[in-house]
Amino acid sequence: MKITIPTGLALAFVSSSVYAHTGHAGQGFLAGFAHPFSGADHLLVMLCLGLWGGKIGGAARWQLPLTFMFIMAISAASGMALLSSSVLENGIASSVIAMGLLLAIRLHVHRAIQFGLVGIFAALHGLAHGAELDVASGMSVISGMLLATGMLHAAGLLLSSQSLKISRQCYALLGWLVVMAGGGMLLATT
Repeated sequence: MKITIPTGLALAFVSSSVYAHTGHAGQGFLAGFAHPFSGADHLLVMLCLGLWGGKIGGAARWQLPLTFMFIMAISAASGMALLSSSVLENGIASSVIAMGLLLAIRLHVHRAIQFGLVGIFAALHGLAHGAELDVASGMSVISGMLLATGMLHAAGLLLSSQSLKISRQCYALLGWLVVMAGGGMLLATT
């Protein structure tokens, strides 16, 4: 626990801004795998989604992350036919803010709304990533991205599984830090 939280926070603050969606550094599985670790938007949302699922408990621990991954994959495949737009970038920054708020405040959210939010966030991320990929190599990139996304969800779940040692104040502080990071990303997109 003493190592995992500082490591996660350090990774969150050394990654690049929401404009990670200006293009992947390369094509193929490894480029897709590296991408979620290099963009603050992806890194923060994935870790927070795992934390939020763990905080909710029960089946949400695996249902919410899997829902995100499934919808992101479908949206990325669909996004290959679209052009990138600032609307997607604003939506992605807003998803960072929303995930931070969900961690920061103690609010019971109905299961249908949980899945709806996760679906919207996943669609935004998937469309933005898909819009910058070509069909020929896109599926390989998406496969790598899905593996890394699952790993980040698992890291968030691991952090939340130690919830007896993580106080409500720590969740709130982390959530508000993520809200501020998302606000900075939103300002950068305008």
